[in-house]
Amino acid sequence: MSIRPDDLQLDPMLTDEPGDARRVAYGYVEDAFNEAQQDGLDSDALAHAALFAAFRALVETYGEEATAVFAETLAEKVRCGAFTMGTRH
Repeated sequence: MSIRPDDLQLDPMLTDEPGDARRVAYGYVEDAFNEAQQDGLDSDALAHAALFAAFRALVETYGEEATAVFAETLAEKVRCGAFTMGTRH
C-alpha cells in the first residue's frame, strides 16, 4: 500500500462521519497537545515531536520512498493554507 497525497489530512472536519478514524485520531492528538501545554511544555517542541513521531510511523507503515513522496506534497499544502486555522501569516 502507498500513501496518497490526501490520505492523511489534518483537518478535523475531514468528514461529517463521527466514526472517521482520522477525525477521532486528530481529537486525541489535539487533547494531548492541550494537556502537554497545561503541563508547561512549549507548543513548538510539541509540534516537532509530533511530526517526528508521525513520520516515523509513516515510514514504518509505508516505507521511506512512499513517505518521502507524501512529504513532498506538504510544502504546497502549507502555502495554500491547508493547515491554517484562523488568521494567515
